[in-house]
Amino acid sequence: MLRWGILGTGFITHAMLGAIRDSDSSSVTMLCGRNEAALSDLSAQYSVTETTTDQTELFANPDVDVIYIALPNHLHRAATEAAMAAGKPVLCEKSLTTTMEDANALIASVQAANIFFAEGLMYLAHPVMQQLVTVLRDPSVGELRSVSGFYAADIWQVVNSAGGGTLYNLGCYPASLLHLVVQTMCGEETFANRSIAAHGNIGKDDTLQDASLSVRFDNGVFANLMSTDSHGMAHAFEIVTTKGTLRFATNPWLPVAGENHMIWQPYDGPARDIVVKTEHDAFYHQVKMVERALATGPKEAPRPSPRLSDSLEIMQFLTDWEAAALGKDIPQ
Repeated sequence: MLRWGILGTGFITHAMLGAIRDSDSSSVTMLCGRNEAALSDLSAQYSVTETTTDQTELFANPDVDVIYIALPNHLHRAATEAAMAAGKPVLCEKSLTTTMEDANALIASVQAANIFFAEGLMYLAHPVMQQLVTVLRDPSVGELRSVSGFYAADIWQVVNSAGGGTLYNLGCYPASLLHLVVQTMCGEETFANRSIAAHGNIGKDDTLQDASLSVRFDNGVFANLMSTDSHGMAHAFEIVTTKGTLRFATNPWLPVAGENHMIWQPYDGPARDIVVKTEHDAFYHQVKMVERALATGPKEAPRPSPRLSDSLEIMQFLTDWEAAALGKDIPQ
């Protein structure tokens, strides 16, 4: 039985507590957060007997095997470094951080500790993403030519302004999926070799609220992404190859318990509905991924979940996108 300690009491914590409760190989030992009323509510709802407002107490608890960090992303570095110093494996919510300085320092602390760490891009642990990788590796799909995707949600009123804006709230989803597609179809080295152009709108909290991006990878593959916190609840992701198009008919970033659909439309022939059925959502599959890793010994998540190098490449992409959208020079 893997014993979890949970740091943070926001809405995402509910999803993870439900997923841990559904697993017969995990339980929650302790909840930690600054909001005592939220701690009390979570404790009662999910039958967790131990709570604390002190992170040090959480990290020092000998009955906690692994820490889930659900704090705002600008706090991820400090919390991860403290957990690593205490010898605790960590699953840390996306985005990894909000700056490359913090991202590099976080990963350095993980590598120095030589302890398991994974960034919580939970959708990548869902079976639909493993099926996507299988499809993309099939020679009959052809060669990659372009990718387009967007994620839109009217959430600017409720997100933490210290979190960096839409790119670190929502843009990390299409960015990380683009990363997986390019890496799978074009090789490990391709994603970092690119030129980009971007535009953005600043919101009332002085962060990017809307951001668009155009990318040309050095191998000639194009990509167009958009992320917005200012309106809607909408999503789209399409992959164009030399043989046809592959698009998600269901939300790729919130894969559900039940049926998840991708549509393969060859240029010559009928469309094929690719259905992935599962009894559990992405958060549950993320919990099982961590259970397997800690039971068998790897120090990082297996693909499609992000490895340490993947998390750094995604963060570099997000910070480059942010700089370009703000009209700043992109660090070389």
